Amino acid sequence: MSGIRYVHTNIVAKDWRRIVAFYVDVFGCKIVPPERKLSGAWLEELTGIPDVRIQGAHLALPGYQENGPTLEVFGYSPEVVRSKPDEINRRGFGHIAFHVDDVEALVKRIREAGGGILGSVVRKEYEEIGTLTVAYCHDPEGNYVEVQNWSA
Repeated sequence: MSGIRYVHTNIVAKDWRRIVAFYVDVFGCKIVPPERKLSGAWLEELTGIPDVRIQGAHLALPGYQENGPTLEVFGYSPEVVRSKPDEINRRGFGHIAFHVDDVEALVKRIREAGGGILGSVVRKEYEEIGTLTVAYCHDPEGNYVEVQNWSA
């Protein structure tokens, strides 16, 4: 289908600056200026939220050229508090994934940066395609991130 291009995935964060710093530090994402400070009648009409204000940033994802898809991290005011998701199999978007050189080293960096791991690092051999080393982790606000490595 022509005329369609994937542009971004959004994370709504309690502390958007902390979440941006996490993805920059751990995964090497880069901030795409300008910082977003959005408000006004157009945004209220778009969201259906009176007096809404959004602040945040877009992050360039590692492995993509300029103008590639981004990770959009926004903080909303007013904020709606939802219970922290604690199950990887909940309905809706489940996780984002990054291919990394060393899964164990990245899991350690995630922990040092305030995130965590859901289960443990697992290795699974697939006869025809190689060995997968993988872990489900989460950022400091509980958003799931898969870190994986495929080797022959």
